[in-house]
Amino acid sequence: MNSIKHEMRRRKIKEFGSSVYHNKTALVGTIVLSFFVIVAIFGPMIIPFSTLDFGNPEDMLQAPNGEHWLGTDDMGRDILANLISGARVSLLIGFLATLISMGIGTLIGISSGYFGKAIDNILMRLTDFFLVIPWLPLMMVLAAILGTSIWNIIFVIGITSWAGTARVVRAQTLSVKERQFVERTVSLGSGSFHIMSKHILPNVFPLIFANTVLIAAAAILSETTLSFLGLGDPTRASWGMMLHYAFESGAASANAYWYYLPPGICVVLVVLSFALMGYAFDEIMNPKFKER
Repeated sequence: MNSIKHEMRRRKIKEFGSSVYHNKTALVGTIVLSFFVIVAIFGPMIIPFSTLDFGNPEDMLQAPNGEHWLGTDDMGRDILANLISGARVSLLIGFLATLISMGIGTLIGISSGYFGKAIDNILMRLTDFFLVIPWLPLMMVLAAILGTSIWNIIFVIGITSWAGTARVVRAQTLSVKERQFVERTVSLGSGSFHIMSKHILPNVFPLIFANTVLIAAAAILSETTLSFLGLGDPTRASWGMMLHYAFESGAASANAYWYYLPPGICVVLVVLSFALMGYAFDEIMNPKFKER
């Protein structure tokens, strides 16, 4: 029995990989994101960087040249090294915040849809509260209260971005729990946890997976926004902190385009790659789109 399940799982993964390969949108997004992930993992090993490595006064705001391919910032630090180091921090915050967000949203969505009644009302009113409250002021207040730390930023983004996922997962759970195989499992006396984890979760997972990619894009944008507003971790180089320092140093008025354009372009490319992958994965994994 286990071998059959393993073979079916392996076949589904192979089919999914083939679908991604033949879907140009998903392929482009995957290639771009993979490039940044590789840079984030191996880049700091090739070009070590520290926020305390200040350059000489004559190195400040140098335009791109043979020694500094992307120029230097207002502290004389190499922009390329800063950019590579920032990729690790920005992607780490995006991925971990997404895990927290999706975990909370999935748990609340499945629980609300499966149990219904009073539990559904309570959980959905809580979800509505997080949906209607302005997310940026809420994140700013929480980040200011908790302090400027990378882990606090991850926590703040994670607990403020789960509501949309909970709504989507709940709607899908309401549909899945009415299917015959779930009703038969209930009639056999299976517990709620077994039904939710073994029967409902696998059937809503494609929707969760596609939504996760889009939430990751929103998480990276949120980190960039908070850091740009001065609520990021000053001891960690991230793309958002680079934009913050560039704005404070007057790089735009000094026409130091090499200071603010690279991190801005990196943020746009990563968010765009996540968006392309999210919409493509939804198209690949949604049976309704397949029928069309």
